[in-house]
Amino acid sequence: MFSQHFCQTFGRTLKLLPARLSPISLAVLTIVLATSLHTSAWSQTQPAPNPNQQETPPAAGGPQSDVGPYAIPKKKEEPPAPPPEKPKKVEGMPNYSLTVDVPLVNVDVLVTTKNGQFIPNLKKENFRITEDGVPQTISNFAISDAPITAVLLVEFASTNYYFVVDALNAAYSFAHNLKKDDWVAVVSYDMKPQIMVDFTQDKTAVFGALNQLRMPGFAETNLFDALYDTLDRMDRVEGHKYIILISTGFDSFSKLTLDQIMKKIKTTHDVTIFPVSIGWAERNYYESHGMTAPHGAGIPISNMDYLQADNQMNTFAKMTGGRAYFPRFEAELPEIFHDIVGDIRNQYNLAYHPTNTKLDGSYRKLKVEVVAPDGGPLKVRDQKGKDIKYQIIAREGYTAKHTVD
Repeated sequence: MFSQHFCQTFGRTLKLLPARLSPISLAVLTIVLATSLHTSAWSQTQPAPNPNQQETPPAAGGPQSDVGPYAIPKKKEEPPAPPPEKPKKVEGMPNYSLTVDVPLVNVDVLVTTKNGQFIPNLKKENFRITEDGVPQTISNFAISDAPITAVLLVEFASTNYYFVVDALNAAYSFAHNLKKDDWVAVVSYDMKPQIMVDFTQDKTAVFGALNQLRMPGFAETNLFDALYDTLDRMDRVEGHKYIILISTGFDSFSKLTLDQIMKKIKTTHDVTIFPVSIGWAERNYYESHGMTAPHGAGIPISNMDYLQADNQMNTFAKMTGGRAYFPRFEAELPEIFHDIVGDIRNQYNLAYHPTNTKLDGSYRKLKVEVVAPDGGPLKVRDQKGKDIKYQIIAREGYTAKHTVD
């Protein structure tokens, strides 16, 4: 169709041209005419645009192709996340849970004299606890053993064989009463103090230190120097401390005087001394025969010297709130040290459900008081009927938060 139309149009055009045309002009004219006719024919084959028809917008996400300067790839649909897996049950492992309903507050309380001696025989009705000023009801009450911090100060000198044996037996008796949470140091003295083992909770280390006390060196028993040095070292240890003094009480050659050691004791407020005298059986034997038990190594000593030593041991105990013991037989030692440990170890365990049950992480202030059955202040008296001042040692508060069972 296109060829036929071209020939007819070309023929008509030639009739209108001049008769004479050069071959080049004729060729150019042919090319121009053919191009025009081709363009006209192509436009006739295309449909005419409708002015009222709106252009269809492209699909959301841009062209279907992911190439080109403005091509925006479609967002691919992602599969939903799988649900979290439940933890597998491990055989033999208990179930854990948070307890948030009714909390229980435990309070350990020490009630001692001003010098650290335990006040026994108190009951639940003798204690009053307030939390942020609000009275609480004590639900649980018990007495348990508290850990101790003590120095075992042992006289170990080349004096009297029986004195040495008594000292070792007494030291071992005390060591047998130790528990795993106790802190104990062992110091021996003759001319000067010697630290056998520093503060430790290892009971075997304490026995190992005592096992080294086999061959005494010097005959001097410089008690005042040793006691002063021990007090000075214990001043750096926090909390209330105790000295278990195993000695004849006789001082033979100290640089310090009795007055000086007494002043040192008066200025020490957190140490209690429990003296245990040694050599009483030997002394009684010699005294019954009108003689004085030899101290050893030619050091002159009289019965008056021993009596003065006993008096010094009593004074050390009274000044610090302890008790002095003078066993006459070895069989008395276990009971003596059981009493000593009971005096310095016991504490009261109280527990209550707080009226404020919110576990909001707040700090609650506690106050523990000791009262009489009628609600008034409790009065404690000694064997002579004199009032004794006492102190209550308990934590000042706690943080209310969730706990894990």
